[in-house]
Amino acid sequence: MCCQGPVAIPGIPGLPGPVGQVGPYGPPGSKGEKGETGPLGPMGERGAPGNSGSRGDDGIGLPGKIGPIGPPGSVGVKGQKGEPGKTPDDSNQRVAFTVKNEDTVVSAHSNDSGPYEQVSGNMVLVLQQGDTVYLTMFGTAYSDVSHYTSFSGFLLYPL
Repeated sequence: MCCQGPVAIPGIPGLPGPVGQVGPYGPPGSKGEKGETGPLGPMGERGAPGNSGSRGDDGIGLPGKIGPIGPPGSVGVKGQKGEPGKTPDDSNQRVAFTVKNEDTVVSAHSNDSGPYEQVSGNMVLVLQQGDTVYLTMFGTAYSDVSHYTSFSGFLLYPL
């Protein structure tokens, strides 16, 4: 025990040493789990209105959808009686209907076995002055106040 003396109070620590070199980067760490979505924050204040843009060109768009049919309108006031019409060339010619030059222009036939049959036909003819047109029916036709049998003709004039 030659070199050891009594234990004394430790002395003041020395100054820190110089900073060492930066060490190598370590491997990347593992990714953590995604957290829950937090609550929505309070609504912000309304911003000031923006500048108005310039007016665009008047473009041509597609037509809109057709709207529903409206309710019928109210009955209008009856108009004044018109002037009497004139026949062509101020003549008193009458109009008769049926076939030109014994040529059949339109024909119809019914072969129903029931008591009520229906036949219809129509035609438009270009006629010259003096031409005649007539209707011929074979068999029987029945009519009463209900007008079960009817024939209609129209004379069309050129403009």
